[in-house]
Amino acid sequence: MPLTLYYHPLSSYCHKVLVALYEQGVEFEKRLIDLGNDADRAALQALWPLCKFPVIRDHDRQRDVAESSIIIEYLDRFYPGPHPLMPTDRDTALDVRLWDRFFDLHVQGPMNLIVVDRIRSANGDLTRERSALKTAYDMLEKQLNGRTWIASTDFSLADCAACPALFYASTLMPFADEHRHLREYFERLTQRPSYRRTLEEAKPYFSLYPFAEAIPARFR
Repeated sequence: MPLTLYYHPLSSYCHKVLVALYEQGVEFEKRLIDLGNDADRAALQALWPLCKFPVIRDHDRQRDVAESSIIIEYLDRFYPGPHPLMPTDRDTALDVRLWDRFFDLHVQGPMNLIVVDRIRSANGDLTRERSALKTAYDMLEKQLNGRTWIASTDFSLADCAACPALFYASTLMPFADEHRHLREYFERLTQRPSYRRTLEEAKPYFSLYPFAEAIPARFR
């Protein structure tokens, strides 16, 4: 196999890359990393000293690629599939990158803080984080009006980012009645074969998620 993915099946950023890999039909092998295991941690740290996954090892090019968005753009360039995940049109590409960052920063950002609060049993005031998610949902609802996908006429990098961001965020703060377009978009994402496969592979690990009880039964 030319590629090895260092990852964990529960990680949202790993989900993002897995969706891209499955969308493009790229052949790769998986190296599951348990950060609590010294050998696994050392193997990841040797590739990326920050010790965060996902990381892809390209054996043919002798190159290690980190950060989910960069990995997907790298795959699009060197391991293209049936359709590009980054549009060739520059204006559309900017929109795709914008909404990719939006999901990572403004959906996953507050979501991660809420999850960490539970992991640490901190019982902190999470009003700001939940308000940020509400604002993000409102912005997504407006953006999705009249659209099938978030930033392009075709499924793109931004939609790869949306899959895990919305899946986990919705377990913390379900979509409200006024977020009809967002709910419909989420359904399209979860019916996408690439993400259905990713979620199926994550099932055995869902019990480790601090809000596992909030994952809808249809995904468990």
